[in-house]
Amino acid sequence: MVQKVGSPGSGKSRIVVLREKGYAGITDPGWDIRLDGGPMAELKTGTYVYVDRPPGQHQISATAATFPGTSQVDISAQSGRTYFFLARPSERAKVLNGMSVAGGVAGLLVGAAITSNNSNPGPLDFFPLEEDSARITIAELKLAQ
Repeated sequence: MVQKVGSPGSGKSRIVVLREKGYAGITDPGWDIRLDGGPMAELKTGTYVYVDRPPGQHQISATAATFPGTSQVDISAQSGRTYFFLARPSERAKVLNGMSVAGGVAGLLVGAAITSNNSNPGPLDFFPLEEDSARITIAELKLAQ
């Protein structure tokens, strides 16, 4: 990891979000990942994004144009540290996708009602990774542009 992207700048923390290589869909839409409300980069399959920020409270979020919710994770970042997060479709996203495939718009509406109380209302889950696990995973990925 350090060889690929280096260390955080002086007095900064680094936040890295990655998306695994495997994808079973026909198309590969990028995910709109934001940090503190500002865009990071479009996260496609097999890529990662990172940004350096001052220490303190930060929030990673994701939305989708046709998805009825926002995913969020809060970070309390310390100077000199790197924080790794693996992004994956949320359980709600999996249910809504399956319901829309099976039942079209009506299935999507039923799925939205069924999943409206999920703990994560958004399209993605963000899983924190330990540096050793992240280093293994990120070795096979490329930096999103």
